[in-house]
Amino acid sequence: MDTSRNTASPTIDTSRRRILTTGGLGVLSATAVALLAGNEALAQQQRRPAAGGNDVAILNVALGLEHEAIAAYQIGAESNLLQPAVLQVAVAFQGHHKAHRDALVQTIRQMGGNPVAEKSRQDYMTSLAIASTVRNQADVLKLAQRLERGAANAYLGVIPSFASRDLAKVAGRLAADETMHYTALTQALNEALPGNALSFGA
Repeated sequence: MDTSRNTASPTIDTSRRRILTTGGLGVLSATAVALLAGNEALAQQQRRPAAGGNDVAILNVALGLEHEAIAAYQIGAESNLLQPAVLQVAVAFQGHHKAHRDALVQTIRQMGGNPVAEKSRQDYMTSLAIASTVRNQADVLKLAQRLERGAANAYLGVIPSFASRDLAKVAGRLAADETMHYTALTQALNEALPGNALSFGA
């Protein structure tokens, strides 16, 4: 994991409860999501005056969530609590979050913003209450499961904001990654998958 930190970047509250209760990701502009998808041409078509500042703030909340997930997987990987097969999956999931992070950083910079810095390891240890709640492999998986469900719901909150199918697809793909992670973690914990339909994004 790249542990370098941009100390000049702003800090941000990465609480997943905050993003879900304020609906932060649900108000991203078409421009921001087009850039996130790597589609500059579509972004040019969708640009709105004065949209950038708010979009950068919202994208930085999303970036904060990705930093948090990357850190959680790293702490879990280094805990010596994970069996080799589980560790391999955790590292793969962390790689997905790194790809999300990189796309968000690029998008924020393209919009003229300053990407939020990752916090220190100790900050994540404290905010996620790892020292008091993580004692075995199941605890690591439960933490990751909770974070992945929160991320899936956050990204699903974007989809209703767009008339464009292309823009909705980007948000859906991000949510699909998080939902896949949640499902695999739930099965690894030998827990039942959600019994009801439409269990995400409510």
